Amino acid sequence: MSHKEFKQYPVQDLMYVTPRPELVFTEGSGMWMTDHTGKRYLDYLQGWAVNSLGHSPQCIQDALTIQAKKIINPSPAFYNAPSAELAALLTANSCFDRVFFGSSGAEANEGAIKLARKWGKLNKNKAGQNRFEIITFNHGFHGRTIATMSASGKPGWDTIFAPQVPGFPKAELNDIASVESLINEHTVAVMLEPVQGESGVVPATREFMQALRALTKKHNLLLIVDEVQTGMGRTGELFAYQLAGIEPDIMTLAKGIGGGVPLSAMLAREEVACFEAGDQGGTYTGNPLMTAVGLAVLKTLLAPGFMDTIKEKSAYLSAALTKLSEKHGLDGERGEGLLRALKLGKDIGPQIVDMARDMGPVGLLLNSPRPNLLRFMPALNLTIEEIDQMIAMLSEVLTRIEKQNK
Repeated sequence: MSHKEFKQYPVQDLMYVTPRPELVFTEGSGMWMTDHTGKRYLDYLQGWAVNSLGHSPQCIQDALTIQAKKIINPSPAFYNAPSAELAALLTANSCFDRVFFGSSGAEANEGAIKLARKWGKLNKNKAGQNRFEIITFNHGFHGRTIATMSASGKPGWDTIFAPQVPGFPKAELNDIASVESLINEHTVAVMLEPVQGESGVVPATREFMQALRALTKKHNLLLIVDEVQTGMGRTGELFAYQLAGIEPDIMTLAKGIGGGVPLSAMLAREEVACFEAGDQGGTYTGNPLMTAVGLAVLKTLLAPGFMDTIKEKSAYLSAALTKLSEKHGLDGERGEGLLRALKLGKDIGPQIVDMARDMGPVGLLLNSPRPNLLRFMPALNLTIEEIDQMIAMLSEVLTRIEKQNK
Protein backbone atom coordinates (compact mmCIF):
# COMPACT_ATOMS: atom_id res chain seq x y z
CA MET A 1 0.00 0.00 0.00
CA SER A 2 1.42 3.37 -0.95
CA HIS A 3 1.68 6.06 1.70
CA LYS A 4 -0.90 8.10 -0.24
CA GLU A 5 -3.42 5.26 -0.29
CA PHE A 6 -2.82 4.55 3.37
CA LYS A 7 -3.51 8.18 4.34
CA GLN A 8 -7.09 7.76 3.12
CA TYR A 9 -7.81 5.88 6.34
CA PRO A 10 -8.38 8.03 9.48
CA VAL A 11 -5.99 5.95 11.59
CA GLN A 12 -4.86 9.09 13.42
CA ASP A 13 -8.08 8.90 15.45
CA LEU A 14 -7.03 5.58 16.98
CA MET A 15 -5.28 5.88 20.33
CA TYR A 16 -1.62 4.92 20.10
CA VAL A 17 -0.81 1.72 21.99
CA THR A 18 1.66 0.02 19.66
CA PRO A 19 3.63 0.78 16.48
CA ARG A 20 1.85 -0.48 13.36
CA PRO A 21 2.97 -0.70 9.73
CA GLU A 22 1.13 1.32 7.10
CA LEU A 23 -1.21 -1.53 6.17
CA VAL A 24 -4.98 -1.90 6.34
CA PHE A 25 -6.14 -5.51 6.16
CA THR A 26 -9.52 -5.94 4.50
CA GLU A 27 -10.04 -9.70 4.08
CA GLY A 28 -8.89 -12.98 5.57
CA SER A 29 -9.39 -16.65 4.81
CA GLY A 30 -7.64 -19.53 6.56
CA MET A 31 -3.93 -18.81 6.83
CA TRP A 32 -4.13 -15.79 4.52
CA MET A 33 -4.92 -12.08 4.79
CA THR A 34 -5.29 -9.46 2.06
CA ASP A 35 -4.59 -5.76 2.36
CA HIS A 36 -6.28 -2.83 0.60
CA THR A 37 -4.02 -3.07 -2.44
CA GLY A 38 -4.79 -6.75 -2.95
CA LYS A 39 -1.44 -8.03 -1.68
CA ARG A 40 -1.75 -11.35 0.15
CA TYR A 41 0.10 -12.39 3.30
CA LEU A 42 0.72 -15.82 4.81
CA ASP A 43 -0.22 -15.21 8.44
CA TYR A 44 1.73 -17.02 11.17
CA LEU A 45 0.45 -14.68 13.91
CA GLN A 46 -3.25 -15.45 13.55
CA GLY A 47 -4.10 -12.67 16.00
CA TRP A 48 -1.52 -14.02 18.49
CA ALA A 49 -2.91 -17.57 18.51
CA VAL A 50 -6.50 -16.29 18.47
CA ASN A 51 -7.69 -17.64 15.12
CA SER A 52 -7.53 -21.31 16.01
CA LEU A 53 -9.29 -22.28 12.78
CA GLY A 54 -7.82 -19.49 10.66
CA HIS A 55 -9.45 -16.32 9.37
CA SER A 56 -13.23 -16.36 8.92
CA PRO A 57 -13.83 -20.13 8.94
CA GLN A 58 -17.23 -21.25 7.69
CA CYS A 59 -18.27 -22.72 11.04
CA ILE A 60 -17.83 -19.33 12.75
CA GLN A 61 -19.63 -17.49 9.95
CA ASP A 62 -22.55 -19.90 10.28
CA ALA A 63 -22.63 -19.71 14.10
CA LEU A 64 -22.71 -15.91 14.08
CA THR A 65 -25.36 -15.69 11.36
CA ILE A 66 -27.67 -18.29 12.89
CA GLN A 67 -27.37 -17.02 16.47
CA ALA A 68 -27.68 -13.34 15.50
CA LYS A 69 -31.10 -14.12 14.06
CA LYS A 70 -32.19 -15.69 17.37
CA ILE A 71 -30.91 -13.63 20.31
CA ILE A 72 -27.66 -11.77 20.91
CA ASN A 73 -27.59 -10.76 24.59
CA PRO A 74 -30.50 -11.49 26.95
CA SER A 75 -28.33 -10.35 29.95
CA PRO A 76 -26.21 -12.50 32.25
CA ALA A 77 -29.16 -12.42 34.66
CA PHE A 78 -30.76 -15.18 32.56
CA TYR A 79 -29.66 -18.53 31.16
CA ASN A 80 -29.11 -18.96 27.42
CA ALA A 81 -28.68 -22.18 25.46
CA PRO A 82 -25.27 -21.68 23.76
CA SER A 83 -23.48 -20.80 27.01
CA ALA A 84 -24.99 -23.78 28.80
CA GLU A 85 -24.08 -26.13 25.95
CA LEU A 86 -20.51 -24.81 25.71
CA ALA A 87 -20.01 -25.08 29.48
CA ALA A 88 -21.25 -28.67 29.41
CA LEU A 89 -18.91 -29.60 26.57
CA LEU A 90 -15.92 -27.99 28.31
CA THR A 91 -16.51 -29.78 31.60
CA ALA A 92 -17.18 -33.09 29.82
CA ASN A 93 -13.74 -32.87 28.19
CA SER A 94 -11.71 -31.58 31.15
CA CYS A 95 -11.24 -32.18 34.87
CA PHE A 96 -13.37 -29.17 35.82
CA ASP A 97 -16.98 -28.83 36.95
CA ARG A 98 -17.94 -25.16 36.64
CA VAL A 99 -17.39 -22.47 33.99
CA PHE A 100 -17.54 -18.67 34.00
CA PHE A 101 -17.42 -16.97 30.59
CA GLY A 102 -15.81 -13.60 29.91
CA SER A 103 -14.52 -11.63 26.96
CA SER A 104 -10.71 -11.58 27.31
CA GLY A 105 -7.83 -13.52 28.78
CA ALA A 106 -7.12 -10.80 31.31
CA GLU A 107 -10.75 -10.95 32.45
CA ALA A 108 -10.55 -14.72 32.87
CA ASN A 109 -7.32 -14.41 34.84
CA GLU A 110 -8.79 -11.66 37.04
CA GLY A 111 -11.62 -14.08 37.75
CA ALA A 112 -9.17 -16.82 38.67
CA ILE A 113 -7.31 -14.48 41.04
CA LYS A 114 -10.57 -13.41 42.67
CA LEU A 115 -11.78 -16.99 43.01
CA ALA A 116 -8.50 -18.11 44.60
CA ARG A 117 -8.57 -15.22 47.08
CA LYS A 118 -12.22 -15.95 47.92
CA TRP A 119 -11.31 -19.61 48.51
CA GLY A 120 -8.40 -18.47 50.69
CA LYS A 121 -10.80 -16.39 52.77
CA LEU A 122 -12.97 -19.44 53.34
CA ASN A 123 -9.95 -21.72 53.94
CA LYS A 124 -7.90 -19.63 56.36
CA ASN A 125 -4.45 -20.45 57.68
CA LYS A 126 -3.81 -21.99 61.11
CA ALA A 127 -3.82 -18.53 62.71
CA GLY A 128 -7.30 -17.85 61.34
CA GLN A 129 -6.01 -15.35 58.76
CA ASN A 130 -7.06 -15.02 55.13
CA ARG A 131 -4.75 -16.54 52.56
CA PHE A 132 -4.29 -14.32 49.49
CA GLU A 133 -0.79 -14.61 48.01
CA ILE A 134 -0.55 -16.29 44.61
CA ILE A 135 2.91 -17.42 43.54
CA THR A 136 3.52 -16.60 39.87
CA PHE A 137 6.63 -16.74 37.70
CA ASN A 138 9.31 -14.46 36.34
CA HIS A 139 8.76 -13.81 32.62
CA GLY A 140 5.14 -14.98 32.87
CA PHE A 141 2.33 -13.05 31.19
CA HIS A 142 -1.26 -12.95 32.46
CA GLY A 143 -2.82 -9.81 30.96
CA ARG A 144 -2.85 -6.01 30.96
CA THR A 145 -5.16 -5.09 33.82
CA ILE A 146 -3.49 -3.78 36.97
CA ALA A 147 -3.88 -7.09 38.83
CA THR A 148 -2.84 -9.31 35.93
CA MET A 149 0.15 -7.08 35.17
CA SER A 150 1.11 -7.46 38.83
CA ALA A 151 0.77 -11.22 38.50
CA SER A 152 2.92 -11.17 35.35
CA GLY A 153 6.68 -11.39 35.56
CA LYS A 154 7.46 -9.34 32.49
CA PRO A 155 10.58 -7.21 33.09
CA GLY A 156 9.76 -3.55 33.74
CA TRP A 157 6.06 -4.06 34.37
CA ASP A 158 6.52 -3.53 38.09
CA THR A 159 7.06 0.21 37.54
CA ILE A 160 4.85 1.23 34.57
CA PHE A 161 1.65 1.67 36.59
CA ALA A 162 3.10 1.43 40.09
CA PRO A 163 2.17 0.69 42.75
CA GLN A 164 1.37 -2.88 41.82
CA VAL A 165 -1.32 -5.01 43.42
CA PRO A 166 0.51 -6.85 46.22
CA GLY A 167 0.44 -10.59 46.74
CA PHE A 168 2.26 -12.05 43.71
CA PRO A 169 5.75 -13.30 44.68
CA LYS A 170 7.73 -14.59 41.68
CA ALA A 171 9.33 -18.02 41.30
CA GLU A 172 11.42 -19.42 38.44
CA LEU A 173 9.84 -21.71 35.86
CA ASN A 174 11.02 -25.33 36.07
CA ASP A 175 12.64 -24.72 39.48
CA ILE A 176 10.45 -26.37 42.09
CA ALA A 177 12.72 -25.25 44.94
CA SER A 178 12.11 -21.61 44.01
CA VAL A 179 8.37 -22.20 44.37
CA GLU A 180 8.66 -24.02 47.69
CA SER A 181 10.84 -21.26 49.16
CA LEU A 182 8.04 -18.71 48.62
CA ILE A 183 5.27 -20.66 50.36
CA ASN A 184 4.18 -19.10 53.65
CA GLU A 185 1.09 -18.83 55.84
CA HIS A 186 -0.53 -16.37 53.40
CA THR A 187 -0.05 -18.44 50.24
CA VAL A 188 -3.26 -19.61 48.62
CA ALA A 189 -2.26 -20.68 45.10
CA VAL A 190 0.35 -21.09 42.39
CA MET A 191 -0.46 -19.72 38.91
CA LEU A 192 1.46 -20.37 35.70
CA GLU A 193 1.34 -20.73 31.94
CA PRO A 194 2.16 -24.32 30.89
CA VAL A 195 4.15 -22.65 28.10
CA GLN A 196 5.36 -19.10 28.66
CA GLY A 197 4.40 -17.54 25.33
CA GLU A 198 5.42 -13.89 25.56
CA SER A 199 8.82 -14.75 27.05
CA GLY A 200 9.73 -16.79 23.99
CA VAL A 201 7.74 -20.05 24.04
CA VAL A 202 9.34 -21.63 27.11
CA PRO A 203 7.54 -24.84 28.16
CA ALA A 204 7.18 -26.03 31.72
CA THR A 205 8.55 -29.57 31.80
CA ARG A 206 6.29 -32.54 32.50
CA GLU A 207 8.31 -33.26 35.61
CA PHE A 208 7.96 -29.70 36.89
CA MET A 209 4.20 -29.66 36.39
CA GLN A 210 3.89 -32.97 38.24
CA ALA A 211 6.11 -31.76 41.09
CA LEU A 212 4.11 -28.53 41.26
CA ARG A 213 0.84 -30.43 41.57
CA ALA A 214 2.30 -32.59 44.34
CA LEU A 215 3.68 -29.54 46.17
CA THR A 216 0.41 -27.61 46.01
CA LYS A 217 -1.53 -30.60 47.29
CA LYS A 218 0.95 -31.05 50.14
CA HIS A 219 0.40 -27.45 51.29
CA ASN A 220 -3.35 -27.30 50.47
CA LEU A 221 -2.81 -24.71 47.74
CA LEU A 222 -4.71 -24.22 44.51
CA LEU A 223 -2.99 -24.83 41.19
CA ILE A 224 -4.09 -22.38 38.47
CA VAL A 225 -3.13 -22.94 34.84
CA ASP A 226 -3.33 -19.95 32.51
CA GLU A 227 -4.14 -21.63 29.19
CA VAL A 228 -5.13 -18.44 27.38
CA GLN A 229 -2.51 -19.23 24.73
CA THR A 230 -1.97 -22.98 25.19
CA GLY A 231 -5.57 -24.16 25.50
CA MET A 232 -7.98 -25.34 22.82
CA GLY A 233 -5.70 -27.77 21.01
CA ARG A 234 -2.70 -25.49 20.58
CA THR A 235 -0.21 -27.95 22.14
CA GLY A 236 -1.57 -31.10 20.53
CA GLU A 237 -3.81 -31.91 23.48
CA LEU A 238 -7.10 -30.13 24.07
CA PHE A 239 -5.51 -28.49 27.14
CA ALA A 240 -1.79 -28.27 27.89
CA TYR A 241 -2.12 -29.51 31.49
CA GLN A 242 -3.05 -32.89 29.98
CA LEU A 243 0.50 -33.23 28.63
CA ALA A 244 1.73 -33.77 32.20
CA GLY A 245 -1.15 -36.00 33.28
CA ILE A 246 -2.20 -33.72 36.14
CA GLU A 247 -5.47 -32.13 37.26
CA PRO A 248 -5.32 -28.42 38.23
CA ASP A 249 -7.94 -26.65 40.35
CA ILE A 250 -8.59 -23.65 38.07
CA MET A 251 -7.93 -23.05 34.38
CA THR A 252 -8.34 -19.97 32.20
CA LEU A 253 -9.01 -19.95 28.45
CA ALA A 254 -9.29 -17.22 25.82
CA LYS A 255 -7.81 -16.63 22.35
CA GLY A 256 -8.48 -19.96 20.61
CA ILE A 257 -11.80 -20.67 22.33
CA GLY A 258 -13.44 -17.85 20.37
CA GLY A 259 -11.59 -18.48 17.14
CA GLY A 260 -11.35 -14.71 16.60
CA VAL A 261 -14.29 -13.31 18.57
CA PRO A 262 -13.98 -11.95 22.15
CA LEU A 263 -14.61 -14.98 24.36
CA SER A 264 -12.82 -16.33 27.42
CA ALA A 265 -13.54 -18.80 30.19
CA MET A 266 -12.51 -19.52 33.75
CA LEU A 267 -13.05 -23.15 34.82
CA ALA A 268 -12.87 -24.58 38.33
CA ARG A 269 -13.42 -27.79 40.24
CA GLU A 270 -16.68 -27.95 42.20
CA GLU A 271 -15.06 -27.61 45.64
CA VAL A 272 -13.23 -24.46 44.52
CA ALA A 273 -16.20 -22.73 42.87
CA CYS A 274 -17.09 -20.60 45.88
CA PHE A 275 -18.32 -17.35 44.33
CA GLU A 276 -21.47 -15.89 45.87
CA ALA A 277 -24.01 -13.61 44.20
CA GLY A 278 -22.35 -10.32 43.31
CA ASP A 279 -18.76 -11.61 43.53
CA GLN A 280 -18.32 -11.92 39.78
CA GLY A 281 -20.14 -10.76 36.67
CA GLY A 282 -20.01 -8.54 33.61
CA THR A 283 -22.34 -7.15 30.98
CA TYR A 284 -21.18 -9.49 28.21
CA THR A 285 -20.41 -12.60 30.24
CA GLY A 286 -21.67 -15.74 28.54
CA ASN A 287 -23.62 -13.91 25.85
CA PRO A 288 -25.10 -16.35 23.32
CA LEU A 289 -23.54 -14.76 20.23
CA MET A 290 -19.99 -15.37 21.42
CA THR A 291 -20.62 -18.71 23.13
CA ALA A 292 -22.32 -20.01 19.97
CA VAL A 293 -19.01 -19.38 18.23
CA GLY A 294 -17.09 -21.09 21.04
CA LEU A 295 -19.36 -24.08 20.70
CA ALA A 296 -18.68 -24.29 16.96
CA VAL A 297 -14.93 -24.06 17.54
CA LEU A 298 -14.88 -26.72 20.25
CA LYS A 299 -17.03 -29.13 18.24
CA THR A 300 -14.57 -28.77 15.37
CA LEU A 301 -11.62 -29.57 17.64
CA LEU A 302 -13.42 -32.60 19.07
CA ALA A 303 -14.32 -34.03 15.66
CA PRO A 304 -12.77 -37.48 15.13
CA GLY A 305 -9.16 -37.24 13.99
CA PHE A 306 -8.78 -33.45 14.27
CA MET A 307 -6.40 -33.51 17.24
CA ASP A 308 -4.28 -36.14 15.48
CA THR A 309 -3.76 -33.75 12.57
CA ILE A 310 -2.47 -31.10 14.98
CA LYS A 311 0.12 -33.53 16.33
CA GLU A 312 1.20 -34.51 12.81
CA LYS A 313 1.58 -30.90 11.67
CA SER A 314 3.35 -29.96 14.92
CA ALA A 315 5.96 -32.64 14.32
CA TYR A 316 6.35 -31.53 10.71
CA LEU A 317 6.73 -27.84 11.66
CA SER A 318 9.25 -28.70 14.39
CA ALA A 319 11.36 -30.76 12.00
CA ALA A 320 11.16 -28.06 9.31
CA LEU A 321 12.28 -25.35 11.72
CA THR A 322 15.13 -27.55 12.95
CA LYS A 323 16.31 -28.12 9.38
CA LEU A 324 16.03 -24.38 8.66
CA SER A 325 18.05 -23.62 11.79
CA GLU A 326 20.81 -26.00 10.71
CA LYS A 327 20.88 -24.54 7.20
CA HIS A 328 21.35 -20.97 8.46
CA GLY A 329 23.44 -21.65 11.57
CA LEU A 330 20.76 -20.66 14.08
CA ASP A 331 20.22 -21.99 17.63
CA GLY A 332 17.40 -24.47 17.06
CA GLU A 333 13.71 -24.45 17.92
CA ARG A 334 11.43 -25.27 20.85
CA GLY A 335 7.81 -25.33 21.86
CA GLU A 336 4.74 -27.52 22.23
CA GLY A 337 2.38 -28.43 19.42
CA LEU A 338 1.68 -25.52 17.08
CA LEU A 339 3.15 -22.96 19.48
CA ARG A 340 6.82 -22.87 18.54
CA ALA A 341 9.85 -20.60 18.55
CA LEU A 342 12.91 -20.38 16.31
CA LYS A 343 15.99 -19.35 18.28
CA LEU A 344 17.98 -16.94 16.12
CA GLY A 345 21.16 -16.62 18.17
CA LYS A 346 21.29 -12.88 17.50
CA ASP A 347 18.95 -9.91 17.76
CA ILE A 348 17.60 -9.94 14.21
CA GLY A 349 13.96 -10.82 14.98
CA PRO A 350 12.47 -7.36 14.29
CA GLN A 351 14.48 -7.11 11.06
CA ILE A 352 13.14 -10.47 9.90
CA VAL A 353 9.56 -9.46 10.74
CA ASP A 354 9.81 -6.26 8.65
CA MET A 355 11.54 -7.89 5.69
CA ALA A 356 9.17 -10.87 5.61
CA ARG A 357 6.10 -8.63 5.71
CA ASP A 358 7.36 -6.32 2.98
CA MET A 359 8.67 -8.98 0.59
CA GLY A 360 6.73 -9.36 -2.62
CA PRO A 361 4.56 -10.28 -4.33
CA VAL A 362 3.38 -12.26 -1.29
CA GLY A 363 4.18 -11.22 2.28
CA LEU A 364 4.80 -13.31 5.40
CA LEU A 365 3.52 -12.22 8.82
CA LEU A 366 5.74 -13.26 11.74
CA ASN A 367 6.12 -12.35 15.41
CA SER A 368 9.27 -11.61 17.40
CA PRO A 369 8.37 -11.36 21.12
CA ARG A 370 12.08 -11.25 21.92
CA PRO A 371 14.64 -9.82 19.48
CA ASN A 372 16.57 -13.10 19.37
CA LEU A 373 13.67 -15.37 18.36
CA LEU A 374 10.54 -15.78 16.27
CA ARG A 375 7.24 -17.18 17.55
CA PHE A 376 4.89 -19.21 15.34
CA MET A 377 1.15 -19.42 16.13
CA PRO A 378 -0.52 -20.72 12.97
CA ALA A 379 -4.11 -21.85 12.56
CA LEU A 380 -4.55 -25.39 13.83
CA ASN A 381 -5.91 -26.48 10.45
CA LEU A 382 -3.04 -25.15 8.33
CA THR A 383 -1.71 -27.33 5.53
CA ILE A 384 1.68 -28.96 5.05
CA GLU A 385 2.03 -26.86 1.89
CA GLU A 386 1.59 -23.69 3.97
CA ILE A 387 4.34 -24.84 6.32
CA ASP A 388 6.65 -25.49 3.37
CA GLN A 389 5.81 -22.10 1.87
CA MET A 390 6.56 -20.30 5.14
CA ILE A 391 9.89 -22.12 5.54
CA ALA A 392 10.91 -21.22 1.97
CA MET A 393 9.97 -17.55 2.45
CA LEU A 394 11.73 -17.32 5.81
CA SER A 395 14.82 -18.97 4.36
CA GLU A 396 14.86 -16.36 1.60
CA VAL A 397 14.73 -13.56 4.20
CA LEU A 398 17.51 -15.14 6.26
CA THR A 399 19.67 -15.47 3.14
CA ARG A 400 19.17 -11.78 2.33
CA ILE A 401 20.18 -10.80 5.87
CA GLU A 402 23.27 -13.02 5.67
CA LYS A 403 24.33 -11.33 2.43
CA GLN A 404 23.80 -7.87 3.94
CA ASN A 405 25.98 -8.75 6.92
CA LYS A 406 28.93 -10.02 4.86
